[in-house]
Parts: sequence; C-alpha cells; structure tokens
Amino acid sequence: MFYRFAAILLFTLLPGYLTAAGPTVTFAGTSSAPLENPHDLKLSPDGKYLFVSDVGNNRIAILDPGTLELIAEFGSDHQSGTHDVDFDEQGRAYVADTHNNRVTIYEIEGTRATLVGELGERIRGPEGVLVHPNGRVYVAGAWSGNVVAYENGEVVGELSGLSSPHDLEVTSSGDIWLSDAGNDRMLLLSPELEIKRQLKGEPYDFNGVRYQDVLADGTVIAADKNNHSVKFIAPDGALLLVLGTGRPGKGPGRFTTPEGVEVMGDTLWLSDSGNDRVVKYTVDWN
Repeated sequence: MFYRFAAILLFTLLPGYLTAAGPTVTFAGTSSAPLENPHDLKLSPDGKYLFVSDVGNNRIAILDPGTLELIAEFGSDHQSGTHDVDFDEQGRAYVADTHNNRVTIYEIEGTRATLVGELGERIRGPEGVLVHPNGRVYVAGAWSGNVVAYENGEVVGELSGLSSPHDLEVTSSGDIWLSDAGNDRMLLLSPELEIKRQLKGEPYDFNGVRYQDVLADGTVIAADKNNHSVKFIAPDGALLLVLGTGRPGKGPGRFTTPEGVEVMGDTLWLSDSGNDRVVKYTVDWN
C-alpha cells in the first residue's frame, strides 16, 4: 500500500504536469543484477526474457522479466556501448552497437545469440533501432543526427537535420514515434520518414527525452532523462501523468536519468540508468 500511495502522491505533487485522468502505477520490484548504465530494453518475442542494453558492460543482459534476475548475456567480446535492441518476425535481434557505428544482427535460440550480420551505412553512433512490420529496419544515428531506413541491407530512406535522435517505436497504424533527444521533442514520422506531428514545449517540457514504448491504443510512455521522470502521453497528446519528482533519486517512483521503457499488459519495466538498475511497476489502466 505504501508504494501505491507513494506513486500517487508524486503525481499530485506535480499539478502542472497532470492534465488528464490517467492510470495509477505501483512499484513492483528492482533488479539486483550487476548492470552499468542500462538503456533500452525489450521483451523477447515469446515474452520469456527481458533483453537489456547494458551500455557500461558492452553487452545485452538477459533478465527474467518476473524476478529481474540475470539469466545470461552476450556481446561483451565485440560490442562497445550497447544502447538498443529490437526483434524481427523471425526472432532475430538487432542491437545498436553504438561506439562501433553499427547495428549487429543475431540469430537467437533461447538465450544463445549468434552474430550473423550488421548494418552501418550512413550512420554514426546509432542509439535507436526499429524493425518495422513493413520489413524495413530504421536506425537513429545519434552522432550523425539522422534516421536511416534499410531494406534488404540497403539504404532506402533518410531523415537528416536531427539532434541526437534516439528511440524509434512503431504505432498500430505503422507510423513511427522518434525521440529527437537533442531538440527536446518527439516526432511522429510516416514510414517514408515524413514528419507528421511534433510534441515539444508545454506541457511536456522534455529535457533529453530518450527511449519509449507505444501501446496498441496509441498511448506513449517516454523516459525524460534529464527531468528524471517517465511521462505517459495519451493518443490525443494529453499528458496523462508523470512518474518521478523531477529531481534525481532512488526508490519507488524516483529515478536518476531513466532511459529504457517496455510495457506488456499491466507490467511496466524501466531502466533507471543512473542507479544502474531495472525497475518494475504494475499499471492500473482504469
């Protein structure tokens, strides 16, 4: 009861952020695995494993999504600055191997990973990767300030003029939300990388927005890194709630530079990066 109350109290202490009736969130646990600056995370296609981009350890750490215990890991012998991971329809993992200026591709069998390919043309410092249902792979080059679309390994599209772009997540309609972190905004893109919508300024007041997840109804949950908070945004753009105090901290409803977001049903996983941990919450969507 205390954790549920604490989370609700954090929302009521931030009336400037709370603009619509939203879900309630209850703290449900934290990892004890030896992580260092974990970033984005993704459930395996079968839901059995939580793949965590463990930046400081140059690897993908594989956690039990229920207990958050470390099960396995891969990549530490060849990755450098691992930031993001996504899966294609065949279950292959695409990993943003940031400091090596590439996306590495792996065949996955349970928790075993075999390197089978890479993408790297026209990107530097990739920090976001999306395998789209249309078969294309979209990569955000944080250092090159662009998003590049690949099809069958070839570049077929590019959006430039961005500032430290990060995560890309697909909506149910096929459009793509992009966190344009250096410009403190989120952009809704078409699959052809045309800008359709922008979220910037009030009431969001993003400060280095990073990774995100998009629900089937269009709700976006985004980690607002330098505001030490996680923001829930309705499909119409209304800011539903803010989880976090706006100041660095550690404990239920508190974060230090959060990065990664993953949602499945009523469970929300977050990378509390500055505290070197993954945390889990239960969400009541009302």
